[in-house]
Amino acid sequence: MSGWMPYFIAVLLVLGSFLPVWAASHANEVAPSLMLAKRYQGSEQLSMYGVSEKYDGVRAFWDGMALVTRSGREIPAPEWFLAELPDEALDGELWLGHGRFSEVSGLIRRRDDSSPLWNEVAYMVFDLPEAEGTFAERYLTLKKLLAAKDSSSCRLVRQETLQEPAELELLLTQTIQNGGEGLMLHRWDSIYTGGRTSDLLKVTRTEDAEAIVTGYEPGHGRLQGMMGALRVRLANGREFQLGTGFTDIQRQSPPEVGETVRFTYRGLTSDGLPRFASFDRVRPPE
Repeated sequence: MSGWMPYFIAVLLVLGSFLPVWAASHANEVAPSLMLAKRYQGSEQLSMYGVSEKYDGVRAFWDGMALVTRSGREIPAPEWFLAELPDEALDGELWLGHGRFSEVSGLIRRRDDSSPLWNEVAYMVFDLPEAEGTFAERYLTLKKLLAAKDSSSCRLVRQETLQEPAELELLLTQTIQNGGEGLMLHRWDSIYTGGRTSDLLKVTRTEDAEAIVTGYEPGHGRLQGMMGALRVRLANGREFQLGTGFTDIQRQSPPEVGETVRFTYRGLTSDGLPRFASFDRVRPPE
């Protein structure tokens, strides 16, 4: 037997003991078919859409028994929190308030249902994914449902109708000034369909995208001894370096290789890479 073979067998044994545990913990994960937004282009007829704030939280689907992430991974929320939710399936965001995404993300990542932070979490609900009818009809049903439930943890995302782009721009400015991230447009006559659709649009000052961390570039000068930039890979396979938007604490303990990060940018360069890309956050595991 060659010298490396015993080590190879040992690795297989370790993996063999781990895989059944991993498989058991993931066996029931079924990704819900959620509605995903495209970007507002400016030519849409605004009166056809409900307009609401884009809440900066963790997307969560309630199936009537459990809260799950976009990939179907169960979110271990306290029993009292779940008891305040209705029996109907809901789509929304777990939200702690403006500028507190990292806190709610950390809460979900720690999988700690005993944390007192859950007392501050609100489930901001914007749709009834399994209900029939148009969004206008589902919204009326949702309003009545949540009003009857009268829960401090489960809250309605309120919609309004605007007529002119100038009104949308003013509301976007006010929302950002109040600490918000942007707005969402939801077409009133749309049915709920999973996947990315122009029936749901996001309105923000900058574009955003996600990439997977593949490595690091060392810092120089003031950043000596810290991470200078992340090497990241886009969904299309293109790679680039993401070097701005980080605090010194984040540079000292950067996102791990394999994690997904979100970044903002302003258009594309002539060779198709994000222009003025800036780190925004680590996406919670799904």
